[in-house]
Amino acid sequence: MSFEIKSSGEAYDVIIVGSGAGGGMASKILSEAGLSVAVLEAGGDFDPAKEEDRTQLRPPWESPRRGGGTRIRPFGDFDQAIGGWDIEGEPYTRGEGTSFDWFRSRMVGGRTNHWGRISLRFGPNDFKRRSIDGMGDDWPIGYDELKPYYDKVDKLIGVFGSKEGIYNEPDGFFLPPPKPRLHELFIMKGAKKANMPVIPGRLSMLTRPINNERGVCFFCNQCNRACQAYADFSSGTCLIKPAMAKGKVDLYTMAMVRTVTTDDSGNATGVSYISKADMKEYKLRARVVVLGASACESARIMMNSKSKTHPNGVGNSSGMVGRYLHDSTGADRMGIMPDLIDRERYNEDGVGGMHVYTPWWLDNKKLDFARGYHIEYWGGMGMPSYGIGFSMDTMRKHLKDEFGNPSPNGGYGEGLKKDIRRLYGSTLGMSGRGESIPRFSNYCEIDNNVVDKYGIPVLKFHYKWTDQEIKQAKHMQDTFEEILTESGAVLLGKKPGADTMYGLAAPGRIIHEVGTTRMGNNASTSVLNSNCQAHDCKNLFVVDAGPFVSQADKNPTWTILALAWRTSDYIVDQLKKKNI
Repeated sequence: MSFEIKSSGEAYDVIIVGSGAGGGMASKILSEAGLSVAVLEAGGDFDPAKEEDRTQLRPPWESPRRGGGTRIRPFGDFDQAIGGWDIEGEPYTRGEGTSFDWFRSRMVGGRTNHWGRISLRFGPNDFKRRSIDGMGDDWPIGYDELKPYYDKVDKLIGVFGSKEGIYNEPDGFFLPPPKPRLHELFIMKGAKKANMPVIPGRLSMLTRPINNERGVCFFCNQCNRACQAYADFSSGTCLIKPAMAKGKVDLYTMAMVRTVTTDDSGNATGVSYISKADMKEYKLRARVVVLGASACESARIMMNSKSKTHPNGVGNSSGMVGRYLHDSTGADRMGIMPDLIDRERYNEDGVGGMHVYTPWWLDNKKLDFARGYHIEYWGGMGMPSYGIGFSMDTMRKHLKDEFGNPSPNGGYGEGLKKDIRRLYGSTLGMSGRGESIPRFSNYCEIDNNVVDKYGIPVLKFHYKWTDQEIKQAKHMQDTFEEILTESGAVLLGKKPGADTMYGLAAPGRIIHEVGTTRMGNNASTSVLNSNCQAHDCKNLFVVDAGPFVSQADKNPTWTILALAWRTSDYIVDQLKKKNI
C-alpha cells in the first residue's frame, strides 16, 4: 500500500501519542511548562457534556438494542468505550495456544472514559517483589520516589477513600467516601464472619468540589457512560481539554501513528501517522516524542520504527520491547440474597462502582501462590437495561410461595413481569483482581504477514497463564464462596473448577496489560531507564503502563498518572539543561 507523505513545516517541542491517562497527564504538565505540544489520538473527539456525545441518563428505550452491546461498544450501547476487542480493519493475531484478547479505545481520553475509576496506589512491597518472593524483577524506583506524585495526583484529580494505615495499601489525600449500599452491608456482614477486611472504596469521583471546572457526583451510578458534570476522572475532560484551554496544545484526532521517525544519529525527530479522514500519511516534527498509546500500542509503534540506527525498532536494541507483557488476573462469582427478594424500592444508585472493597489481606508465604488480589463487590438496583429478566428459567426457583413452593417456569405477560420485579436488586457478586507474574515468554511481536487497513504491521500475541495464576484463581473462588455463604446468599451457578482454570479470565480481558517497555537500570534487560526514557534514544519517552516492571494487585491507572507526571517533570528539566 502506498501513501503520499506530507510533512508539516511546524515543529513542536513535544509530540504525545495517545490521549489516555499517561498522554493526558503529560499534555497538562508539559504545556503548563510553556512547551508547545501536539497530541495525536487514533479516535475521534469526545466530550460527555455535549448532547451528541452524552449517554449518561439516557433510558434503555433510546437504544435500538435496549442498551445491549455492539462491536464498537461491547460493554453496552451507552458505555463510553468506543473501540472494542475487535475493531474493523485493525486486526491482531495470536500464537499457538494463546487466547490473549486486546481491548482498544478509539476516542479522546481513551479507556479512561469508561473504567471503574478504582484509584489505588501501589505500595512499598509492590516495587520490590523479587526481593520478597524471588520471582520477576524489582523496579529501579521505590514507593518513596513516587509518593510525592501520588500526592499531587490525588489533589489534582480527586479520589474518595478512608485512611486505614495498611502498609501496602498506602493512604492518600481522600475526599469523603459514600456510605455502603444495602447489598454491600450484607457482603460486609459475610466478610466479617469470614475474618476478611472490607474498607471504603478508593475511586476518582468527586464527592466534594475541588475546583470551578468540575461538578460533584450526583450519584446516578453511570460513571461508565462518562460524566456530563465532569465529576469522575476522564483524561479528556480533566487533563486534555484543560491543557488545550490554557497552553499551546494542538489535538490531532483520527491520527493512526505508524512510526517514530529518527535521524542518522538515532534520535527521535517526530512521528509519521495516517489520517483516517483521507487515508494519507503525514509527518510531524518535535524535539521530544512521548508515547502513551497503551502498553501494547506503544510497543507496536516502537517495533515498527526501524532504521539503520534502530534495526529492531527504536529503543529495542535489547530485544525487550513487547516482552514481559502481563495482565491482571480475574475471576467472579455471584449469588442471590433471599432477604432482598421483594425488596423495597428506593434510589440507592450511588457512584458507578464499588463503595467498599477488600484489599489483599493474607501472607503469600503461607500460601501456594506468590502474589495477592483484591476483591471488588457489585449488586444493587441500577437502571434496568438489556439483560434484565434473562435466565428466569433458573431464577424462578428462588421465588417461593407461602408453602415454600417455587414459582413455576414458563409463561409471559403480567406473571412474568411480576416475578422479574420481585427478583430485581436481589443478586450480588464479587470479582477478584490479582497480580500475575511477569514472564519473558509472555509477549507481543510484529506479525510481518498481516497489516491493518492503514498498511501498518499488526501485533501477534503469545501468552499463557501458569500454575501461579491458576492457584490464585482457585483461592479466589474458595474465598468468594465463603463470603457469599456467610452473608446469607444462595450461590448461583456451578463453582468453576480445574477444567476452566477456576474461572480465570483470559489474558487481556481485565484490560490492565502492562510491562511491554519495562524500565530498569540494565539496558540489556530493559527498554527504559527509571525516568521512562529510552536507553537507546534519549529524546523518546513512554508514559503508559508499558514501563511497569510488575503490575501489583491493584489497578494501574493511578500509577500511570504518577509516573507520567514524574516523567514530564524530568523532560522539562532535561530540556532546560539542554540534555535533550
